[in-house]
Amino acid sequence: MAKVGVLALQGAFREHREVLEALGVSTEEVRVAEHLSGVDALVLPGGESTTMTRLLDTSGLREPLLERLRDGMPAFGTCAGLILLATEVRDGRSDQVPLAVLDAAVRRNGYGRQRDSFETDLAVAELSGAAFPGVFIRAPVIERVGESVEVLAVHDGHPVLVREGQVWASTFHPELSGDLRVHQHFVQAITA
Repeated sequence: MAKVGVLALQGAFREHREVLEALGVSTEEVRVAEHLSGVDALVLPGGESTTMTRLLDTSGLREPLLERLRDGMPAFGTCAGLILLATEVRDGRSDQVPLAVLDAAVRRNGYGRQRDSFETDLAVAELSGAAFPGVFIRAPVIERVGESVEVLAVHDGHPVLVREGQVWASTFHPELSGDLRVHQHFVQAITA
């Protein structure tokens, strides 16, 4: 069984860890570069993407994380985590440099401000059963994906769950849905 790290600099890292542990997955909170050596995959949670970008730099995590991602370490970014993984951030700060490992252009807060947050049922490819409850909180909008990016779910004509090889990303918060299936599908894919 893989050990999944959860980037624990800021944001909803505890919620992701709890979901993974409910699935029986061994987890580790990743705060410094040394923590990366003990994990097989990494979840990048939602939170505040500009703050997370700065913390990646000040913690010394950016370069070791980039190296692991370029070497094929699986990753799953949700909301702000998606923004960190994307190749292009629209409406970001000029000093906000993404990791650029997911061929996608993302608009920060594309669905609006906090008061515009919402929940909706999503049809997710490869998940059986009922619709998945998508929780969108100040969510980004994926405005473009590259040819190698698979779209697994769509809302209002925009991709909301995507993957490119071992890198997965969602604009919504599956860790807040009460439904474990998206995390379970990610874990099954990386351990297959």
